[in-house]
Amino acid sequence: MKYLKSILVVTMFIMVLLLMTNCDDNDSNNNKAETARVQLKLVDEPGDYEEVNIEIVDIQYKSNEDEENWESFIPEGGYPINVDITELIAGNSLLLTDDVLPVGILKQVRLVLSDNNTLKIEGQDELIPLDTPSTQQSGLKLNLDEELKTGFVYSFILDWNVQKSIVKAGNSGKYILKPVIKVNAEVSSGSINGKIIEIIEKVETPIANQVVEVYTTEDALVKDTLTDESGDFVLQGLEAGTYILKINKETYKAYVSSEVNVEVGATESVGTIILESEEL
Repeated sequence: MKYLKSILVVTMFIMVLLLMTNCDDNDSNNNKAETARVQLKLVDEPGDYEEVNIEIVDIQYKSNEDEENWESFIPEGGYPINVDITELIAGNSLLLTDDVLPVGILKQVRLVLSDNNTLKIEGQDELIPLDTPSTQQSGLKLNLDEELKTGFVYSFILDWNVQKSIVKAGNSGKYILKPVIKVNAEVSSGSINGKIIEIIEKVETPIANQVVEVYTTEDALVKDTLTDESGDFVLQGLEAGTYILKINKETYKAYVSSEVNVEVGATESVGTIILESEEL
């Protein structure tokens, strides 16, 4: 009889342990099921500068209207994040952060900048300090208002327009940094890529640092980018629709593409574009 009681006690103890383990597993699974992954990618629209060096000391987000309720993303390499945004062309992007967040409405993110930002003008060797207003140091706010759903990955493209972001302060020689950034979600946008070359003595030669512009069918400029050393370019963060590419290069015939259809989540290739000399 005592032997049976001992078996019964041991059996009940094992059942309790299994029940506790299952509860822990269920809690863990529930916690995992209530999160989404958020990525922030920084890209650049070109400007007339050789370098634009930016130092980001914090990237924050909030999920409600409470102005004080900001949480920090934790980038893999930590802070500060130093980047020359003029290098973010031709499909190059900087992954600022890749974090798991609770599901719900992601209302805003903000980039907190230091005052250690500089500018280099083409043809000059020295770096020029970029005056950064205190409002920018306290955080450049970007509105998202995106609903994060369980298990999804959300990639947001932060398209930094460097030309509009730098203001020359009269004849003082000073430059002021006032970032202009447009946010697009990759889940609701597409891309166009291609390559630009010229033929020199029957040899295909890539054209680097060439401006490529994309327009709506109503001839409204949407954005532009630069080719890299291989002549490649990528225009990211485009809303679904129909676009036209335009390329203008001195002493070359102007190039205007046929209509290019962009779909959400897809990259449309226009292939290799050959620029022809006006002398031909």
